[in-house]
Formats: sequence, structure tokens, C-alpha cells
Amino acid sequence: MTTTSHRPRQGLLALDLDNDGAHPAAWRAAHHAPGALLTGHRIKDLVRAAETAGFHLATFSDGPLPTGSPDVPGRLDALQRAAFAAPLTRRIALAPVVDAVFTEPFHVATQLATLDHLSYGRAGWIVSATGTAAEGAAVGRAEVTGDALSREAADVVEVNRRLWDSWEDDAVIRDVATGRYLDNTKLHYADFHGAGFSVKGPSIIPRPPQGQLPVIAPAGLLPAQDVDAVLVSAATPAQLLKTAESARAAGARAVIAELEVVLDARGRTGQDRLADLDAHTVWASHRTRFVGSAPDLVERAAQLLEAVDGLRILPAVLDVDLPELHHAVLPALRARRLLADQPADTTFRSLLGLDRPASRYTTDRDPADRPIPA
Repeated sequence: MTTTSHRPRQGLLALDLDNDGAHPAAWRAAHHAPGALLTGHRIKDLVRAAETAGFHLATFSDGPLPTGSPDVPGRLDALQRAAFAAPLTRRIALAPVVDAVFTEPFHVATQLATLDHLSYGRAGWIVSATGTAAEGAAVGRAEVTGDALSREAADVVEVNRRLWDSWEDDAVIRDVATGRYLDNTKLHYADFHGAGFSVKGPSIIPRPPQGQLPVIAPAGLLPAQDVDAVLVSAATPAQLLKTAESARAAGARAVIAELEVVLDARGRTGQDRLADLDAHTVWASHRTRFVGSAPDLVERAAQLLEAVDGLRILPAVLDVDLPELHHAVLPALRARRLLADQPADTTFRSLLGLDRPASRYTTDRDPADRPIPA
């Protein structure tokens, strides 16, 4: 559990950078050759375009199985894409979707901490936990549902937080005279015992620059007060606002609403663009979808930002919708002073209005939190 000194006064905008766009047939309208792979150059171009446009956060969707669309057979690993993008950017925060059920908790903790080091404190974590039988079969596990799903996700988040704290901030001493790299009294066991696994620790890398990475979870997966931001989705704008209100009432520190976007672009209406894409593969989802002009999207975003702390935009086709967002939507929102600033070298925690917490092992010297033996 983390602390906050204040909520963001102005809204944050996140952009999802999944493949060529959120629509399953997005690749058909992308600039690159049909069927081209998502290369490093492509990732670099997209994340830099998002940063230049003024987005505060880039998210990277993930999943161990194909998406269900014949047009999108699979993805490159989200955490690896974020890590590749980290040294190429300076302002935009980076939050991959990482599964909390069918991935090894210790590895998740160290990979996310590494991402925070690579980005100098701009990393976050969107927790995923679907627990389906197909995903379980991919790693030799059974389906996880109901309370067991939430409990395992909560356990993984807790062990990640303990591992991030397992090195005190000044554990690395680099004492050339004595040849000591570490002060072993400032490394600590996580000593976590959950319902399905246990982790001894400590981590294998120093504490992340942010101390604790911001943890974002879908509404209903974890208690709202136990995460740093709640991600809300609903089929209509009215339902979305109601869901956001419920998350706030449940104790959410920050609420980020998801919004799919198909803009009028290149002389065509959003409705026509969506119809063409749906003719190949229908875009079915549980999220609110905006289809229309950039000025109308500005009004919709302004309405939502009165009730939430941020929006996660999922463009139908990145190559088509991102330029419109860049030139016609974000400038209008900034002119209305609805968006937070995007200074260079600012941590993601700072953008969310969160303080940097001290390690739990520094502030609480319980005998059980014993240092690692020499």
C-alpha cells in the first residue's frame, strides 16, 4: 500500500501502442507493407510519436495467446517492447500489461524494476489476470477463477512490492578500498508465503528509482485502495462515468478511463473507416467507443476528465488516428488547461501525484525483517 500527497490537478493521457492499433484489422490501414513485423524501428517511431504528441503514458498490451482475430496472430512481449522504448524517450511514462497469474512473480518483479532503471523512473505496471484455461494450459497450469484469481493477483502484487523494497536505497556502496559493492545489512528477505507460492528473496537488482512502481489494475480485480490507479471500462459513456464514480467511492487514488477512438481522417468519416475495417474483422469489445470528429472528441474527453484523472486512448489505427490526436485533439485539450504538464525526466509517480516511499525495511526494523547473512 502506497501513500499520496495529492491527486493530479489536471488530467493524464495514455496511448495504447498495441500492434498497429486497437482494431483487429488495423494492419490493413497501416503505412507499412501488409503483414510486416513489428520491428524495433516501428516501436521507436510509435513511442516517439506518442511522446512528441504530448501523451503522458504509453501502454503496451500483452497476452500469451493469439488475440482471437485471424488478423493478429500474436504480439511481441509487452515488457520487452517497453524496455526497448525506455532509452529512446525522456518524458513519456511506460506501462506494460503484465500477467499476475501465469507468470513467475520473482521474474516479474525484477523485469519491472529493470524497466524502471532503464527509464530513470518512468515505469508502471498494468496488472492483468484473466486466468483462462487456454492461458493456463500454455504454462502447464489449470484455470483460475473467482476469488482465487483475485487472491493470486493480490499475492503477486504484494510480493513484487516486497522485492522492490528488499534493497534499501543505499545498499550499493561501491567501496573500492575494501572491494565491497554491497552493504549486506541493507538487503532483506521478502519472506512471502501466499496461497499458491512463496518467495524468499531478496531481489537480484537494486531498488527501482521510484522505490515502488505505480501499479494500475482493472476495476474489480484488486481492492481499489491497494493500487495506485484503477483502470475503468464500460460499454457507454454514462456507464463509464458511473463505474469511475464507484471506483472513487471504493477508495481509488486515481481513476483512468479507457476510450476507443476512430476519428474522421484523410477525408473520410470515422464511421466509414470503422465500417471498412469491420468488413474484414468485427471489432468487438467491452469499452466505450468514440467515432467522429476531433472537435467532438475534445468535448467528450473534457466531459470525462471532469470525473477521472486520466484517459487511456486506444486508437483504431495508430498510423491514421495518432496524427489527428497529435494535431487536433491534444493541443485543444491543453489550450483548455485540461492536461497536466509533461516535463522531461519526471517520474511516473510524480505525474500521478504520488510521493516516493521509503523501503518498508528501512522504516520498520521488525526482527522478522532480518538482513541477509554475510
